Amino acid sequence: MTHTVELYDTTLRDGTQAENFNLSVDDKIRITVALDKLGIDYIEGGWPGSNPISAEYFTKVRSLTLRHAQLAAFGSTRHFRNKPEKDPNLLALIAADTPVITIFGKSWDIHVEDALDIKLEDNLQIIQDTLAFLRPKVDHLFYDAEHFFDGFKANEDFALQTLAAAVDGGAETLILCDTNGGTLPHELPPIIDKVHSYLNAQGKDTKIGIHAHNDSETAVANSLIAVSNSKVSQVQGTVNGFGERCGNANLTSIIPALVFKLGVDCEVRKHIDRLHSTSRLINELANLPHNRYQPYVGESAFAHKGGIHVSAVKKNPLTYEHITPDKVGNFRRILISDQSGRSNILHKAKKWNLKLEANDPVLSTIIAELKELENQGYQYEGAEASFELLMRRAMGLQRNYFRFESFRVMNHKYRMDKPPLTEATIRLFIGGNEVHTAAMGDGPVNALDAAIRKALVGYYPCLEEMELTDYKVRVLTGEHGTHARVRVLIESKDDVCNWGTVGVSVNIIEASWQALIDSISYKLMKEDNKSDRQRG
Repeated sequence: MTHTVELYDTTLRDGTQAENFNLSVDDKIRITVALDKLGIDYIEGGWPGSNPISAEYFTKVRSLTLRHAQLAAFGSTRHFRNKPEKDPNLLALIAADTPVITIFGKSWDIHVEDALDIKLEDNLQIIQDTLAFLRPKVDHLFYDAEHFFDGFKANEDFALQTLAAAVDGGAETLILCDTNGGTLPHELPPIIDKVHSYLNAQGKDTKIGIHAHNDSETAVANSLIAVSNSKVSQVQGTVNGFGERCGNANLTSIIPALVFKLGVDCEVRKHIDRLHSTSRLINELANLPHNRYQPYVGESAFAHKGGIHVSAVKKNPLTYEHITPDKVGNFRRILISDQSGRSNILHKAKKWNLKLEANDPVLSTIIAELKELENQGYQYEGAEASFELLMRRAMGLQRNYFRFESFRVMNHKYRMDKPPLTEATIRLFIGGNEVHTAAMGDGPVNALDAAIRKALVGYYPCLEEMELTDYKVRVLTGEHGTHARVRVLIESKDDVCNWGTVGVSVNIIEASWQALIDSISYKLMKEDNKSDRQRG
């Protein structure tokens, strides 16, 4: 039977505890807006008393008008030596002026006696009177039972007593936390059942939630099995699973499972096609690469490489896809590789509006060229723009926007305590006109990029819209040491989309040049196609 589940996002607090995951206040505001549009019920903004960024966030966020989500401020139970009305942490929570406050407290006896250095009965008291102090000041009061599952296994009676203290203090929902991430899925149902029975026996009609960490790679599984128990009505997690150590329960995996697999009722169901874009936005704001292998929202989640798979997917996507990608805002990708069959190439031709039939001799030419280039080290799975240019050249459809003549790159290390000066000089022809330019840069690839743009932008102003966003180098073989062949992948973008290009050489500058030329040629080809459509 379906039931309603609340989704509580803690990316802005728990997520920011991940290594190399940092957000500015403005980033947090943008993410808040995105999470609200996605349909998240509760957004935990941070711990107001912990750092200036969190305090500034709660001031700035007041100017937002959220259409669905409610903001939560997070903090701990009062310090044992402080009365609630004198505790700085609790006062900061009230000052944040949020409709929701989430308080965490200790469930595990060793944390009480060893970390807090107080008696077990003292811990029950600070839980109860902390919540009782806050209850009249907020619309919703949640209690995170930290280390609950470990605490339950160590001292069941005490762990349950902490929940009773929280309910007596006014907690609306008790969130059972697997803080160390060591609990396995089969352990959860009997513990949740005991919690539910205990609360019923006490006459406590309080909701239960789950907050799982991923140290055993089971955070998503634990969250889903808790919900399937039907006694759990709130799930906490982070977008893309960011969090301390191995991360938190990944909402981008949990949400579609709740909606499409378990059929639960939640607001996100109405907006789940925003999941992919929300996932990418948070990665980009944190300046972290997208995890292409992530379920549902990764680039490879609906990517098909083998010819047999592609053929089957074209007939019926259900043969190799458990849901259709557009449901979560993602898209199907047919990869081009040395395993590709004719169906892959034809699929790409159709996608790019290229008239190529199965009996066209050019098809065999493209496949042969593809396999030869991949033997040399080229790879087009992350460089589809280069492959589209390859296909267009083979079909005689690719315009030569310029003719390259030569380039030179110089690195001048003039002082050991200073970075080298890098200059690139290029010579090319555009419509019969020779163009000879030079540019400085932060490294040889940046200097090359600057020099070629300087040469071309007067003829092709649209290149001002384009920027290089990622640059990767892969050594293909070490058998010749520093003489090894390398593959360079470049990702570029404009206001409309992004695209990848590739180059291969024993010379890293030459490989970079190849990828840069393809990237620029692809941008110019896109502009040509747009102009043709507008004229049509």
